Amino acid sequence: MIRVGMIGYGYWGPNLARNFLQVPGLHLQRVADLNESRRDAAQLACFGAEVTADATSVTHAPDIDAVAIATPAASHFELALAALQNGKHVLVEKPLAHSVRQCERLIEEAAKRNLVLMVDHTFVYTDAVRWIRDFVAAGRLGQTYYFDSIRSNLGLFQRDVSVLWDLAPHDLSILTSVLGREPRSVTAVGACHAGSRVPNIAHMTLDLENDCLAHFHVNWLSPVKVRRIMIAGSERMVVFDDLDSSEKVKVYDSGVSIQHEDISGQHRMLVQYRTGDMTSPALGNREALRTELEHFRDCVSGNLKPMTDGESGLAVVRILEAAEQSLERDGARVYL
Repeated sequence: MIRVGMIGYGYWGPNLARNFLQVPGLHLQRVADLNESRRDAAQLACFGAEVTADATSVTHAPDIDAVAIATPAASHFELALAALQNGKHVLVEKPLAHSVRQCERLIEEAAKRNLVLMVDHTFVYTDAVRWIRDFVAAGRLGQTYYFDSIRSNLGLFQRDVSVLWDLAPHDLSILTSVLGREPRSVTAVGACHAGSRVPNIAHMTLDLENDCLAHFHVNWLSPVKVRRIMIAGSERMVVFDDLDSSEKVKVYDSGVSIQHEDISGQHRMLVQYRTGDMTSPALGNREALRTELEHFRDCVSGNLKPMTDGESGLAVVRILEAAEQSLERDGARVYL
C-alpha cells in the first residue's frame, strides 16, 4: 500500500483526493491546506485521512511514501523539491514548475534519489488522446501539416499566472504526446483586460520541423466554453472536441494535393481536393484521472518511467518560458 500525502484542497484537490481514495494500492494518509474552510471540506470528504494546515507534515513525514501537489503554480517547485529531498515520490499538478531551471533541478533530484517525478497532464491519459496518439503513430494521418487548438471559457481568472501558463499546458502536453516533436521557435501575443495585470487572452504559434505549425488560442474572456483541437495531415484530418459527449474524436478522410507543371515556359499549379467519409471511433468513458493515478501507482511500485515524467513537464515549461519572453518582446520570435 502506497501512503499518499496531498498538499492543496482547492480547485483540483478534491478530484485528486476522490481518486486516491478509490484506486486500489493507494491510501490517502494526509491532506494539507492553509485554508480553514478547505480543511473542513477535506475532513468531510476524505474519510480516514488526517487533515492539517502544515505542509511539512506531508513532505517530511516518515509515514508518507508519495506526495501529490495541487497548489498554485508558484509553490510547486519548493514543495516538490522538499518532498523529493525527503525521499517521497512526487505527482505535481501542471505546470511542473515556473521555470526551466526549476524543472531541471527537480528532475536531477528525482534521478539522484531514484524517485518517481510525474506531472499531472491529465488529458494525456484520456481515451481520446491515447487513441489519437496511436492513430498518428501508425502513420494514418500522413505528413502532419498543422496542429490547431482553442481552449476558452469565461474565467477562472488567476492572480499569479497568465492565461498561457494556466490553460496552454493542457494542449501543449497533448501536442508533445501525440506528435512527439519539440518546436524550433515560439511566438506569442496577448492582452490584459478587465483590470487584469496578467494576459487573459493569448495566441501562441510554434514552428515545428517539416513545415508543421502549431497554433494555440487560450482565452479567459470567451462567452462560450471551447475545448477543441484540429490536426491536419496529408492523408486524413482529426478533430478532438472534448465537450462533445458522443463523438469526441472525428476523422475526416479529406485532403488536398498540389502538382506543379511547366508548359511552354508557363507555370501551372494543379489543385485536387479529396472529400471522403467522416468516421468517429468508439471510445471508452473512463475518467482520465483514475487512469493517471493507477499509472502513478504502477510507476512507484514497479520503478517505472511515467508517461508524463519530469522531462515531459520540462518540455511544456520550456515552451511557456519562451512564449513569455515573446510576449514581453511584442511577439518577437524566440528560438529554442
